[in-house]
Amino acid sequence: MQVEADVYVKNCPSRQVLDRIGDAWSVLIVASLKDGSLRYTELAQRIAGVSPKMLTQTLRGLERDGLVTRTVHAVVPPRVDYALTTLGRSLLGLCDALKDWAETHIGDVLDARESYDARS
Repeated sequence: MQVEADVYVKNCPSRQVLDRIGDAWSVLIVASLKDGSLRYTELAQRIAGVSPKMLTQTLRGLERDGLVTRTVHAVVPPRVDYALTTLGRSLLGLCDALKDWAETHIGDVLDARESYDARS
């Protein structure tokens, strides 16, 4: 489907995609799946602080947007694996860059917050 996209237009669907891929949990899930598929519990363990509700909600959104696949294996107990699609893999550079930037510049951000708060 060809769509005229402009994230600055209020009702443009591209803004919804920007919301999805700009969400911290989405970035962490995509980055976590970089080396291959993971089970739900493996993702939950890797991403400290994500609630089961948020992990499930984010995975569903990523799957709906075609970024992640969900594979259910017919075994007991049930096993579900999540993996990046080709479209999802195209986000890896962006997600890695965001993660690296946050880790590299956290000191600068904390200094800026401290300075800002001292002025208030």
